[in-house]
Amino acid sequence: MPNDKRNRKNLSWSRLDNAAKIFPPTSHGSATGVFRLSCELTEPVAPDVLQTALDRTLKRYPHLLMVMRRGVFWYYLEQTTLRASVVPEHAPPCAALYEGSRSLLFRVSYWRHKVSLDMYHVLADGAGAIEFFESLMTAYLILRHPEAGVDGLPQASVSQRWADSFQKYYKPHSGGKASEGLGRAYRLRGVRRADGGLTVIEGVADVRQVLAAAHRCGATLTVYMTALLLSAIHSEMYVREQKKPVILTVPVDLRSFFPSRTTRNFFGTIRVGYDFSRRSGELEDIVACVAAAFKEELTPERLGARMNQLAALEHNPVLRLIPLALKNPVLRLSGAVSDRGETAALSNVGKLHLPEALCPFVRGFGVFMSTGATQLCTCSFGTSLHFGFTSAFENTEVQRRFFELLVDEGIEIEIRSNEYHEEEETSCSDAPAAE
Repeated sequence: MPNDKRNRKNLSWSRLDNAAKIFPPTSHGSATGVFRLSCELTEPVAPDVLQTALDRTLKRYPHLLMVMRRGVFWYYLEQTTLRASVVPEHAPPCAALYEGSRSLLFRVSYWRHKVSLDMYHVLADGAGAIEFFESLMTAYLILRHPEAGVDGLPQASVSQRWADSFQKYYKPHSGGKASEGLGRAYRLRGVRRADGGLTVIEGVADVRQVLAAAHRCGATLTVYMTALLLSAIHSEMYVREQKKPVILTVPVDLRSFFPSRTTRNFFGTIRVGYDFSRRSGELEDIVACVAAAFKEELTPERLGARMNQLAALEHNPVLRLIPLALKNPVLRLSGAVSDRGETAALSNVGKLHLPEALCPFVRGFGVFMSTGATQLCTCSFGTSLHFGFTSAFENTEVQRRFFELLVDEGIEIEIRSNEYHEEEETSCSDAPAAE
């Protein structure tokens, strides 16, 4: 299409979107700013077919072939001629990707039956990466199984995918009121991994069983999982620490509230807290508290006000003129202050989709996010619900307790450890031992 050709030419460089700006100065240690999507197949991966599928898919997503450069005032993205090559998996989930201006900001790797996409958050958010990954896996399975008789999926235009929706929906001097802070949160403690990496634990359950348990509590799936994580964290708190609330950060896909087809970052966050020193701590009460917070925070008005508040900083004429060398320490400090208001994070990226004829070749999908503390990411495919715990700590008591709470509800969980190259999956009907 003529418009697409013009838009491709305009991809020579791009500013980082509003949400992406915080990642370069705050990506360090286990908090690399990288997230991973994975797809487990029913047969071993064919690397040459996967490479062909990647080449074809990137023709529809040329905006992902970017490198990041340092400008005088901001980092920016520049299109590159570097080729994205499929590689055998050699790095753990969410390992750092940004290695200067000659490195791509995503990696496609494979190991046995699994294909993984690691992506630096400056390039896309979870929803955007999912669209690309679904397209990649569809292209791969079409090539691998032409007998399935599947055509490619309809796609948005390049201009739609690379639009900066934060700029589109920014309203200067908006009168909306953003949510107020919840104060200083209880912070998880523990021995950090000596290698500076992540402890990764996967769990897989039947989504129907988990939904049934959530409905027994009168909750949605996300509210239920949030309540369980709050309860699991509480079980590891000392009594003297319970005067601080447990606060979870929950990312929100803004596409559900503001129409957008972008694959760039377009998400907000809400914070959900529970004060165990002032409330009963019973699961029913936690569920009620979380549900009330979701109802209050998840509105276009509240999310829009928060979006405008953050975007206003980017448009501040004084801040824009401060050199990057001086901005970075300020942004790092801002990130550290923000972290003090967070105990952990939970992200439910929702359901992944493939053409029905290709589903028999896929066992499931997974999602993980790098973190400087502890994070739970979830997604579903078919009847499978995947839990991806990442943590900067060696201790796994919170994860163990979370799965115990599910098992107590009669939900069968399959657990996998972070030694994913060596460990075989194990089913359990008791409390899982996460070591």
